[in-house]
Amino acid sequence: VTKLTCYNRGCGQSFDPAENTDESCQHHPGVPFFHDAYKGWTCCNKKSVDFTEFLNIKGCTLSKHSNEKPPEPEKPAKEVSDELIEEQPSSKPINNEPINVSKLVRPPFESSLLQIEAFIAPSLKQQIDSLPKVTMKKSDVKQSSEITVGTTCKRGGCNVTYESEKTNETDCIYHPGVPIFHEGMKFWSCCQRRTSDFQAFLNQTGCDTAKHKWISDEVDSKVVKCRWDWHQTAANVVVAVYAKMYDYNKSFVKVNPIRLAVKLVFPEQHNSEFNIDLELRGIVDIKKTKVQMLSSKIEITLVKAEPGSWQKLDFPRAAVKPPEEDIKNLSVNKENNQNDNDSDIDLDDLEPIRYRNATITELPVDPVD
Repeated sequence: VTKLTCYNRGCGQSFDPAENTDESCQHHPGVPFFHDAYKGWTCCNKKSVDFTEFLNIKGCTLSKHSNEKPPEPEKPAKEVSDELIEEQPSSKPINNEPINVSKLVRPPFESSLLQIEAFIAPSLKQQIDSLPKVTMKKSDVKQSSEITVGTTCKRGGCNVTYESEKTNETDCIYHPGVPIFHEGMKFWSCCQRRTSDFQAFLNQTGCDTAKHKWISDEVDSKVVKCRWDWHQTAANVVVAVYAKMYDYNKSFVKVNPIRLAVKLVFPEQHNSEFNIDLELRGIVDIKKTKVQMLSSKIEITLVKAEPGSWQKLDFPRAAVKPPEEDIKNLSVNKENNQNDNDSDIDLDDLEPIRYRNATITELPVDPVD
């Protein structure tokens, strides 16, 4: 019997049309939304900050399976003026002078870091000071060799479910990066195959392989993933990390003229940390750096040493994969998967919002003037 794929949001199962009843499909009739680091569904208002948990949210409606793709939400049409404006030839002479090249000398990346004294919002201070002073202990994780049949692999992009011991012999094709949603585009930070269609994004084949992970290691993790972004003017660069309930006493921001290091500590998550360590594209005046620790984010204002526009925030640095995982790099699969879906778009001019959890190397710190 040929089985069809259900395209109802949140289902994705294969079904037999002859056995399709009114209660066969558990799905979400609404659409997914992504706002302020939360991911959820408009139909039931269920949301989560973890993308894997979001994908595992069970549907809130029962109906028949459907082999037809649901319509995408309509985008507002842009108003086009009927009047055509004729371009007048400019009387100003064309400036053919070469672009001025910066004469500033970049210091070494390993130069000493200056810890910036931050402005702490009263709301954040009240929240952290009201937390109990007792050290929180991690709950013991049950080490069970038994895996429930039907358990979904916890790695991003792998939808394999556990059926028997033979399932462990299959490869886990997954995305080692994190999902990114920026300016209507959806893609993974590891392979950056961009698409505007959410279902096409979920169906993207992984770009790395490893063994299946049936038990989430979220409890044991000491790394917190936070969304962060940046924007710039001619004189400043502003970096914002969106986070709540971080300890302002243990968190810090350190800079040198070409480096930005941020560390946030979350006491309610067993003192887990969020870290970014960036080599900036341009040179900044560290003495004019301002840091604001707010209840919903930490905002860092960097003053450029010379006015101008940066093409990107930082220079990419080699990422170190966790030593406990033996992950093979499937470069062949990366090339083959570039054209897996016709709706995937490869736009080099789009800048992704990168999420990094780099370890900050402890360096000598200059005293604050």
